[in-house]
Amino acid sequence: MGSLLAQAGIKQKTLERAVLSCVVPPVANALEYLFRFGWALPYLVVGPGVKTGLAVRAEAKEVGADRIVNAVAASCLYGGDLIIVDFGTATTFCAVTRRREYLGGAIAPGIGIALEALYEKTAKLPRIDVEVSERCIGRTTVEAMHAGIFFGYIGLGREIVRKMKEEFSQEARVIGTGGWGIFLQKYCDFIDIFNPVLTLEGLRIIHELNEP
Repeated sequence: MGSLLAQAGIKQKTLERAVLSCVVPPVANALEYLFRFGWALPYLVVGPGVKTGLAVRAEAKEVGADRIVNAVAASCLYGGDLIIVDFGTATTFCAVTRRREYLGGAIAPGIGIALEALYEKTAKLPRIDVEVSERCIGRTTVEAMHAGIFFGYIGLGREIVRKMKEEFSQEARVIGTGGWGIFLQKYCDFIDIFNPVLTLEGLRIIHELNEP
């Protein structure tokens, strides 16, 4: 954390508060320890009891904090019926109504997970990076893998968004975010708005809602 702040030109002593959303308990515990004992910062952890401005219609205890944070940001920034696509460690799809009701969504393996699974669970497939494919019929193993990942995840996103609009709202705008989305979003004709810092915006908004 210190190194990241230094790279951004931010001095640790200038920090006033922290807000945390994390679905990996060991990481969350380490950060809470840092904020409490290392930096002595007041901090907020997104979870049960925290004001979000959303009415969660799904099973609240099973909805990841990251999905709630994205939904808060998208609702506040864009309004209306929304579908949020987050190309992160997992690829998640969330439906939020214009009344700020979180309905639920879909979860698929993230691109990184899929790449590692191909490498680790097969005998001969190599480890590859994600690349734009010009053709879907690869002439080599690597070309075929690139095509499968690239066109496969675009198709996955398009089909889930289509089905969610069918079940929820044909007028819903699609908001994209996530690290893999930075690479993929310009090829995704189903995404209306891409915001690479949607989760950070959501954390800021939730912090402001819960300020003393």
